[in-house]
Amino acid sequence: MFSLCLNRLALRGRRTRCALPPSQSFAKGSPMTAPTPPKKTKGGRPKGDPAAVRTATIGVRVSPDEFSALRTKAEHMSMTPAQWLREAALTRRLPSPPVPAINREQYAELARLAANLNQLSRKANEGQAVTISDALLKLMIEETKRLRLALLGIGDAE
Repeated sequence: MFSLCLNRLALRGRRTRCALPPSQSFAKGSPMTAPTPPKKTKGGRPKGDPAAVRTATIGVRVSPDEFSALRTKAEHMSMTPAQWLREAALTRRLPSPPVPAINREQYAELARLAANLNQLSRKANEGQAVTISDALLKLMIEETKRLRLALLGIGDAE
């Protein structure tokens, strides 16, 4: 009956369903069940650590001369230009940011105070009469140095 149904389809030239009795259908467990191919495993490169995946991009335009220099430096290190730029940007120390104007004014005031303090300590070291104790002078000098560095953003401001 199956072959008869296929012949009818071929003769008519259209796709119609052939009404087969349930005993001859392609249901599971029937003798006419088509064998299912085994499932393919997913091939390709295994997925890496999701935390290490780089998804953000930064576009940088360079001149042909700059690109040539970058490529030369990257080849010298056996890297691609992108790898070399990433390493250079993330591992090298950048110049200090500019000091804000208000910090510059305070820094100048501290420099004047430090100069006065230095004169007092020099006189005390020379044996001249100074009414400030040596321990206090040393403490003030250390505090002035710490404040100067903190204003520049170099030291701890604790």
